[in-house]
Amino acid sequence: MRRGGARERLLGAVGVLTAFALCEALGRSGLVRSSYLPPASEVLVRAVRLGGDAAFLRGVRATVEAWAAGLALACAVAVPLGLLLGSVPAVNESVRVLIELVRPVPSVALIPLVSLLLGAGAGTTVALVAFAAVWPVLFNTVYGLGETDPLAEETLRAFGFGRLAVLLRAGLPSAAPFIAAGVRISAATALILAVATEILAGFGEGLGIFIAQAGTATDGTTDVLAAVVWAGVLGLVINGALLAAERRLFPWTPEHREAGR
Repeated sequence: MRRGGARERLLGAVGVLTAFALCEALGRSGLVRSSYLPPASEVLVRAVRLGGDAAFLRGVRATVEAWAAGLALACAVAVPLGLLLGSVPAVNESVRVLIELVRPVPSVALIPLVSLLLGAGAGTTVALVAFAAVWPVLFNTVYGLGETDPLAEETLRAFGFGRLAVLLRAGLPSAAPFIAAGVRISAATALILAVATEILAGFGEGLGIFIAQAGTATDGTTDVLAAVVWAGVLGLVINGALLAAERRLFPWTPEHREAGR
């Protein structure tokens, strides 16, 4: 029995119920106008009803597809590049300044430029999501390679394996748990960027477009908050699925051993 995990879930449920009760009380007390903060029960009912709205679900699917494509593109770029930077110090040192220069640039600040280059549509969202999601995977890959057991590397070299074989047989397995953690971190960032890009770009189809349109409608606060609930649930499901995959694939890592007690 995982006592730590059960305790965390219990505390999480208590936090959610407490926040729900506070929002419900504020919404019905009259202290805050219902147009600014509707009762939480109304928001929840509206979120459930949106689950039967075909147009809304198409928007959610569009956001999830853009999120998945952007995250996949980020991983396809970050993992090989991270392996290169982590295994060849000269390359790492030569591009470090460029990486540190580009990394702090906010993805949302690139919306006008990317929109101009790629035009309206999912391509802009995918590109911005990939840009934001690439960094955690990249740095976790480099860091993971630094944790490779030197004895394992020397043993492979002693048996005549070349640099690439040593990297794939010793370095990559050692870095795999770190890469998985980076993907999980990037998944949350990618979802935030997908919704935010849709909101700020104001075109196409997606969950963010629904939020932007509802925000300009009369008494659209309930729809906005209901869509935010959907975004939060999506993030929770994605994080839970990735965390479960990590625990299944890498049960020997310290954090997962602690969780399993």
